[in-house]
Amino acid sequence: MSYKFLLFLHVGGATVLLGTGAGIAFFMVVSNRSGDPRLIAHVASIVVLADTLFTATAAVLQPITGFLLARETGWPLTEGWVLLSLGLYVFTGMFWLPVVWMQLRMRDLAAAARDAGQPLPAAYRRLYRWWFAFGFPAFAAVLAIVWLMLTKPVF
Repeated sequence: MSYKFLLFLHVGGATVLLGTGAGIAFFMVVSNRSGDPRLIAHVASIVVLADTLFTATAAVLQPITGFLLARETGWPLTEGWVLLSLGLYVFTGMFWLPVVWMQLRMRDLAAAARDAGQPLPAAYRRLYRWWFAFGFPAFAAVLAIVWLMLTKPVF
């Protein structure tokens, strides 16, 4: 594969991770503010779908395209900024994987509340707080990875 194509795939994947992450967060926060289980169940279903189709696909492709890009350009994987990027990628995954489970559970709790004509249960609110908190370090790490990819600082 050519350098330009690999670069396109890799930067595109990073853009998908950032854009989907920001979009998911925005829609989940806005729907949650309504307190309406019907709206939250609907939005959470779309969020889970988007995370599955876009975020998971980009998350799988990022290390592959990154490795191929590094090999094509001659960047050693032991270079400081590459190692830090890889570490931040693992760090991001440690927050993102539980968030996926939380989104599934919040979707199910909101749907159960909707179907029963009840307000959202306390378990939903607890999960939402954890989901919200987990987003900050993961999103910051993805931003840091993009910065490292663009600047390639020497350590």
